[in-house]
Amino acid sequence: MDIISILFIAIGLAMDSFAVSISTGTCSTVFRYKQALLTAFIMGLFQAMMPVLGWILGYSFADYIADFDHWVAFLLLSYLGGKMIYESFRKKENNCIVISLKTLIILGIATSIDALAVGISFAFLKINILLPVVIIGLIAFIFSFTGVVIGYRFGKLKFIKVELIGGFILIGIGIKILIEHML
Repeated sequence: MDIISILFIAIGLAMDSFAVSISTGTCSTVFRYKQALLTAFIMGLFQAMMPVLGWILGYSFADYIADFDHWVAFLLLSYLGGKMIYESFRKKENNCIVISLKTLIILGIATSIDALAVGISFAFLKINILLPVVIIGLIAFIFSFTGVVIGYRFGKLKFIKVELIGGFILIGIGIKILIEHML
């Protein structure tokens, strides 16, 4: 898999963290760099850890499905992308939450479940996990920090649908993987 595809996957995965970070920034009455950095660190950490876990799980049974692994990757990415697109159109309550370390960890886990599936896809495609994990973690960190800042500064604007963009990116990568393996 080329670096551009990995970057797009990382961006797609970071959209959930970005959206959550915007929400946490919106709920802040005072901007705190420490809180923004902690949010970004937790989001980046979980976005980086989950593909590793998925990769380990995927390698456990990758040999059994080698003949159709590209279809599995396509279906997983398309499902995740479709879910993100669907979520982007759902009405969301505008309730602010208390941003504690426990809350950040729960949000980090919740927003990185799709990264677990991507890690499984990486295993099926026999991709070395190190570079993608570093890129995914860094992109999630940068997007999350930026999200907190944007949420604090412009959080009342609801016209940005980052989950929609992320969904289309993941579906596009899934289609690219499928086409590459069919040619």
